[in-house]
Amino acid sequence: MFLLNYITWNPDPEIFSLGPLSVRYYGLFFAMAFLLGYYIIERMFKREELPEKWLDKLFMYVVIATVVGARLGHVFFYGWDYYSQHPGEILAVWHGGLASHGGAIGILVAIYLYSKNVTKRPMLWILDRLVVPVALAAVFIRMGNLMNSEIVGKPTDIAWGFKFLRASVADPELPRHPTQIYEAFAYLVTFVYLMYMYWKTNARLRKGLLFGIFLVGIFASRFIIEFMKENQEAFEQGMALNMGQILSIPFVIAGLYYIQKAVKRGPIKKQ
Repeated sequence: MFLLNYITWNPDPEIFSLGPLSVRYYGLFFAMAFLLGYYIIERMFKREELPEKWLDKLFMYVVIATVVGARLGHVFFYGWDYYSQHPGEILAVWHGGLASHGGAIGILVAIYLYSKNVTKRPMLWILDRLVVPVALAAVFIRMGNLMNSEIVGKPTDIAWGFKFLRASVADPELPRHPTQIYEAFAYLVTFVYLMYMYWKTNARLRKGLLFGIFLVGIFASRFIIEFMKENQEAFEQGMALNMGQILSIPFVIAGLYYIQKAVKRGPIKKQ
């Protein structure tokens, strides 16, 4: 006999509001992700005796790139039919709509500029460090999606299925896979493994290894879990693979490439 008889999920995504200003769980989790990420990178920089000014500039580059990249990724990958007709909505981030693949691309562009203008070191050097807190940020973002009752799974009869009463689906009373929790757990495992590899092994001296592990851990799990999700956009109906899976494949391939290169190359001298 199952101990659970489905979970009714109906939280208000807004924590409180003061006039036109509202504080939502998604925004709170987003802020927590950046604060914890800053702390983790700060510890790394102190361990490696790196200039403090590098840290502040990195934070600025990554915050802007993540928000802009994730928003534009949603606009162009998932909603161009709508936004091309409503361009004023592109900047309305508070209405929801961020894509992790777009955020990843935005961060890559930012790190290229950061490496060129600030550290004067190869992109892979900072990426091997930055992906550790980014994996943790992915956990918080998916928990924000859970509080928003968005990116829900397909109907299921499993005992821990969620009835997402606020979800934009045909029948919110149907129990569904809590895919936000599945992804958050997968990303947490990736984060813990990356932390172990950085602090307890010489992985940080194997250029590209941590970055490769991150890409495979995040996007391979995303690819698999997408099979249990409802499609986010109507155009995905009838597709063998949805947009999230199609966009994940190049990242997984790149991750395997960097892991292979790092293992073959071996550790480099400390910089």
